Amino acid sequence: MHSDLALLRLLQLASPGLPVGGFTYSQGLEWAVEAGWVSGAVGFAAWQREQLRDTLGCLDWPVLARLYQACQAHDAQAFAHWTRFLLANRETAELRLEECQRGSALARLLEGWQLAQEPAWRSSLELSQLGGMAWLGAHWAIPLRQLALGHGYAWLEGAVMAGVKLVPFGQQAAQTLLRDLGAELPGVLDQALMLQDGQLGGGLPLLAIASSRHETQYTRLFRS
Repeated sequence: MHSDLALLRLLQLASPGLPVGGFTYSQGLEWAVEAGWVSGAVGFAAWQREQLRDTLGCLDWPVLARLYQACQAHDAQAFAHWTRFLLANRETAELRLEECQRGSALARLLEGWQLAQEPAWRSSLELSQLGGMAWLGAHWAIPLRQLALGHGYAWLEGAVMAGVKLVPFGQQAAQTLLRDLGAELPGVLDQALMLQDGQLGGGLPLLAIASSRHETQYTRLFRS
């Protein structure tokens, strides 16, 4: 029963219905399509695979692990450190704003549930959705590996749904992309969880350029 409830809580956290506005962000894809850097399902897969291996594998997942461990240890100082480390590694104003907006939205949900209200935690939770997921994952006893895979799948699904609108491609192609790219998540996670502190950090120049250019893109469907 305990493991069943943890699975249900994970599905709730990974759901596109989680009220953090995930559907409003393309993370630079909108400009990349307009610039001709991404074309068709094959081009999208290549674009997203780079982010999977670099951003997710070298930054988000290792930081999620450290945030989760800080929650288990009731170490608000370590939690604050890694939250700010994550924010500092978002390379554009737009990506940092997205991180804070998602974090603030999830923090309001926690507030409504009367969770994590202590100032030492709340101020950090408002800066990143990843922090809120780590806090709830530890609180709900969701195993770290499952929490990370749920977060990764939610990230991938959001990107694919943006691709449907922007690239564009159809639902059949979307499901194929989710199947194929999703199969790569466990292997990337294995490597991510072995990284030492000094090895953390991502850097994709084209993603940073696309996000920066998107800030002033003439017509936009997405906030980032």
